[in-house]
Amino acid sequence: MIRATFALAAAGLVVAACGTSEPPAAPKAAAAPLATGAVELREIDLTTSAEAVVEAVRQSTVSAQVSGRIVDIRFDVGDRVEKGAVILRIDERAASQAVAASDAQVREAEATLANARAQYERTRSLVAQKFVSQAALDKAEADFKAAESRMKASLAGAGSAATERSFTTIVAPYSGVVSARHVQLGEMAAPGKALLTGFDPSSLRVVATVASAQVPAIQAGARARIEVPSLDRWVDVKNVTVVPSADPRTHTTQVRLDLPDDAKGLLPGVFARAHFVTGKAARLMVPRAAVLRRSEVTAVYVVDDKGAPRLRQVRIGTVSDEKSVEVLAGLRAGEKVALDPVKAGMSSGPAA
Repeated sequence: MIRATFALAAAGLVVAACGTSEPPAAPKAAAAPLATGAVELREIDLTTSAEAVVEAVRQSTVSAQVSGRIVDIRFDVGDRVEKGAVILRIDERAASQAVAASDAQVREAEATLANARAQYERTRSLVAQKFVSQAALDKAEADFKAAESRMKASLAGAGSAATERSFTTIVAPYSGVVSARHVQLGEMAAPGKALLTGFDPSSLRVVATVASAQVPAIQAGARARIEVPSLDRWVDVKNVTVVPSADPRTHTTQVRLDLPDDAKGLLPGVFARAHFVTGKAARLMVPRAAVLRRSEVTAVYVVDDKGAPRLRQVRIGTVSDEKSVEVLAGLRAGEKVALDPVKAGMSSGPAA
């Protein structure tokens, strides 16, 4: 009797448990497959690299040509300036007084010239009537020519004074960006004193220093690309110009590489690396995004036919571009590598 009661109680518990249980959890969705890239053996450009720096083709420092106090500064560092815009003014009161004095001298010279011309005409008429001697005519003619010379000198002086006054207004010689301001409002300007420095961002170039022994190969290739590490960016150059001189102490030569007009984001002084094309060859290349660098270890995650990534150490060469790098050892053509090493590492097995 007791055993039967226990069996009935156990059966009731089972039924109650079945009635209150939650449905089993749905299976987790399978992880998304890893994005992969192929290891390829292909013909690429062989390059020689050199350190370089970006500079502006048009960069200048505007200096004062007259003395005076600075009364107006209209632009500051970083401002965009259009060609012909007034960027700074110097007190022009002294220059204006000089212009007024020159104008007065011109009017005096005009009156003197008019009087000398009239005197000369009268004397010539009197000489024709035999009323005065030839010497009087010669003197009148000399006075007339002297008055003409004084008139020309006065006009030149007035023009010089007007030019000096125009130097009190400093205008932009070309469109560009202000990169430095050397004076403050109220300071005294003097001839030759630097005022503002600017450059044209639409006209940039890169200057690289290469060994003189590499110049023939660079001239034969006549093609190059620029790498800007700070921006992780590559730029094709328009023209390669080898400066026709060498440094006798370092045995190096400068090479100028003109950048395209749409090379935005670059600034003078930025470090760059020039890659000069010197030939072509077949190289084993791996996508740049797949390379994982940790301390002294360089590796990639190789994805097998089942989609499982395995870490494999590789040796990287010197040839590279913005998308791929050369691999010297550790991989074979046709293998697939994970393009997201971090994601691959989270789901990887033991190292291959």
